[in-house]
Amino acid sequence: MSRLPDMLLERACPTPVCGVDEAGRGPWAGPVSAAAVILHPRRHPKGLNDSKKLSPKQRSELEVEIKATAVAWAVGFASVEEIARLNILHATGLAMRRAVEALATLPAFALVDGNYAFPLPCPVKTVVGGDGVSRSIAAASILAKTARDRLMTEMDQLYPGYGFSAHKGYRAPRHAEALLNLGPCAIHRLEWAPVRLALQGRNPMLAASSFDE
Repeated sequence: MSRLPDMLLERACPTPVCGVDEAGRGPWAGPVSAAAVILHPRRHPKGLNDSKKLSPKQRSELEVEIKATAVAWAVGFASVEEIARLNILHATGLAMRRAVEALATLPAFALVDGNYAFPLPCPVKTVVGGDGVSRSIAAASILAKTARDRLMTEMDQLYPGYGFSAHKGYRAPRHAEALLNLGPCAIHRLEWAPVRLALQGRNPMLAASSFDE
């Protein structure tokens, strides 16, 4: 696994500093998740990286290590209903705020992946591509991803036939076929263009994808 710089961004911030990242902006179904992590300055897992660059096995192993060694960690979600009401940008910010507010240790500063400074209960520095340069953000990306993947696997049991355990609600031929044959279920994002196409009897795969995360 690739290694990131050794807490360089974190050392330039007031402490304790938390990394914050999200998962699930772009799927056709399911909530958006976010995680906040305060890593121990001297004890942190080896191999931290952007969750998208890790295999499911690597993410699962690192999830356990992060939770065992971090000063504090928490995960927050924003529901499909909140995404519809607030839009995906602000729902992402809501999930991030819930994660930060749930930390057992109050952070003095937050490093947030991306370029949008969401209102959080501490000062924020945005870092474009942060999950590839900050260990704290990378750790948050792993926890956000594994938590959401686990939830979507559970949703596969509640809403069988869509294949949520395989594609986690993202764009996939199997997902498109299920949408056309079954129609949307309670966790589909009805305002999303692919879901609207399916409701019209058209192939959801024809919709342009705004996000891949």
